[in-house]
Amino acid sequence: MMLKRFVIKSLLAVLCVSLLVSCFRGKDVSRTTGWNYNDPENGGFYVTDSPEPVTGPGLIAIEGGTFTMGATIEDVYQEWNNVPRQVTVSSFYMDQTEVSNLDYMEYIYWLNRVYGSDYPEMVKKAVPDTSVWRSSLSYNEPMVEIYFRHPAYRDYPVVGVTWLQASDYALWRSDRVNEKLLVDAGVISYDPYQNKDSNFSTDAYLAGQYTGIINNGFEDLDPNGDGIRNVRLEDGILLPKYRLPTEAEWEYAALGLIGNTSDERIVERRVYPWNTDGLRTNDKNYYGSFIANFKRGSGDYMGVAGDLNDGAAFPAPVASYWPNDYGLYNMAGNVAEWVLDVYRPLSYEDFHDHNPYRGNIITQKSVDTLGMTEEQLAAYEDAKKYYSLNANDGDYMSTIQTDWTNQEESDDAYTLQMYAYGETTLISDKSRVYKGGSWADGAYYLSPSVRRFLNEDECNATIGFRCAMNKIGSSLVR
Repeated sequence: MMLKRFVIKSLLAVLCVSLLVSCFRGKDVSRTTGWNYNDPENGGFYVTDSPEPVTGPGLIAIEGGTFTMGATIEDVYQEWNNVPRQVTVSSFYMDQTEVSNLDYMEYIYWLNRVYGSDYPEMVKKAVPDTSVWRSSLSYNEPMVEIYFRHPAYRDYPVVGVTWLQASDYALWRSDRVNEKLLVDAGVISYDPYQNKDSNFSTDAYLAGQYTGIINNGFEDLDPNGDGIRNVRLEDGILLPKYRLPTEAEWEYAALGLIGNTSDERIVERRVYPWNTDGLRTNDKNYYGSFIANFKRGSGDYMGVAGDLNDGAAFPAPVASYWPNDYGLYNMAGNVAEWVLDVYRPLSYEDFHDHNPYRGNIITQKSVDTLGMTEEQLAAYEDAKKYYSLNANDGDYMSTIQTDWTNQEESDDAYTLQMYAYGETTLISDKSRVYKGGSWADGAYYLSPSVRRFLNEDECNATIGFRCAMNKIGSSLVR
C-alpha cells in the first residue's frame, strides 16, 4: 500500500513538473513579464518558433563528451608531443568527407564570376598549387595538369591547398549556405549578376550593408518599424560559420568512440578509427581488404596488379572505404587534413581540458557596448584583445631568461626568440597542425593522435581538409 501511494505521488509530481515546464516554455507569453511575444500591440518582441538550427549541407552531428586525447600507439619518433590526457569536447558538426576537387572548383568558379574581371588576383590566390605533384625523379607530370580539373578526379580530395586557402574556402561556404537559407525563406532573391560590390556576405548582411536584391525582407513586428527588416541572429535562420575543426575535435571525431561506449564506459580504446589494431576489414564480403588508403611499405603504394591492396596509387575518392562510427569517411589515410590549431610540441601541458585549442586571437566585442563613449570603447577594445597563439609556450610569461625586454615589438616577439625559426626549429606562430595519414604515409600516421605541422602558407600533395561548425543549443545528438 505504501509503495502504491509512493508511486502515485511520484507520477503526480512528474506530471506537475511537466505542466510547469510546458507553461514556462510557452512561446506566446513571457514567463517573466506576462506580455505577449510576437504581438505588435505589446511592442512586437519576436521569439522564433524554431530555436534549434538546421544542419548545414555536408555535415554530420558529432555528439561530444570526454575522452583520452593523445598517443594511442608507441611514439616511435620519440617526439613526446601528444602525451595522453583527459579532455572534454563539446558537440559539433563535421564534414562527412574531405573537401573534393568538385567542391573546390565551385568555389573557384564563383570567385572568377564575381571578382575575376576586377580582381583576378583574388582568383589566382585561391587556386590550388598543382605543382605539388612534381618530383625531381618521379614522372607525375600528368597529375600536375589534370588532377584538379579533369572530371575523372572530381570526387577526389583537393590537395595543394594551404591552411590559409582552406580557411578562406570555409568562410566563402558559410556565406553561400546562409545566402541560400535566406533565399529559401523568401527574405532575399538570388542575384545571378552579383559582383564585387553586391555579392552576399553574412557579416555585411547582419550589419545592414548588403546591397543585393532584398525581396520581402523579414516581417517587422515593431510598431515603430517599417513593416520589414533584415533577419537577425536571434531569428535562428542563419547558421554559424564553417571553419576548420580544432585538433581536439578532429582527433575525437576520428576515433569514433561512440561505437565503443556502454554505460559511460569505453570498452576498448582504439588505435585507429576502427576496432582492432589491424589494417584490414573483417567484413566477410571484403575479408582481408585494407580499410584505408596508405603506403604499406617501401615502394608499395597500391599492391600487386589483380589484387590491389587499397586500390589507389594516389588519393582515392572522398567517400571510399568504410566510414567510422560517426559516419565519417577517410579519417585515416587518403589525405592528411589541416586543423585549426597552431602547433607547439608541449601544448598538451598547456591546453585547457575543455575544448582544448591553441590559436585564439580575440578582438570581437563580448559585452554590450551600447552607450559607451569613444574613450570607453577604445579602452575596452584594448582590454579585450588577446593574442594567445603562444600562450604558456612562447610568450613572456613562459620565458626563463630575465634579459628579454622587447615585449612591445610584436605579438610574437618572444616566440621568435624561444623558437629560433630557420636556425634550430621550423616552429613559429604560423605553424599549423595537420592530422591523419595520407596515401603516401605508412601505417604509423593513420593513428588520429599523431601530430605534424606545416607553415600555414605552404601545401603539398598529401594534405587536404574538411570543415566543421559549432553546434548550437543542446549537446545531445539523436
